[in-house]
Amino acid sequence: MEYAARNQALTGSMPRASIRATRSRFLWAPFALVLGGCPAAYIPSTEIPDSEENRDVISFCEQYRRAVEQRDVGALMSLASPRYFEDAGTPGGDDDYNLAGLRQLLAQFPDRVREARYDIRYRKIRRGSNAHVFVQFTYNASFQIVTAAGERWFRRVADNELELERVSNRWRIV
Repeated sequence: MEYAARNQALTGSMPRASIRATRSRFLWAPFALVLGGCPAAYIPSTEIPDSEENRDVISFCEQYRRAVEQRDVGALMSLASPRYFEDAGTPGGDDDYNLAGLRQLLAQFPDRVREARYDIRYRKIRRGSNAHVFVQFTYNASFQIVTAAGERWFRRVADNELELERVSNRWRIV
């Protein structure tokens, strides 16, 4: 057994070289924190930095998520901006609709969708101009839908983005 290890085993004390190395690490630790920066705090279960405004945005998005799961057409309509417009991400305009079209689409929701599960993983909040924010997220959606062949489960996992704007001091989906 080497002397330092035997001495530590017998006396319970650390060798001088280890004490110096430990003391050295201890003295440099505060500088490493300052130079390396502290890790950012995130809103739990998200990748979003924790701030009052970000919590407000995520809280609004959670209202939307719960309204989808509860198939609550009134709540979903109350979350939409008067300027709501959906272009479905396609180049043609035949599948685009505004707030009135959303109302027509959602009128079928309770009868056609028997059950909804809608999980969201929030990735990023990007600030736009004129009190607009863009919330990037990944969703995992499962819907039990009534079809001509009977009830079927439909599942989709995808990335999406909600554009929100402030209307009368409340967030709304554009």
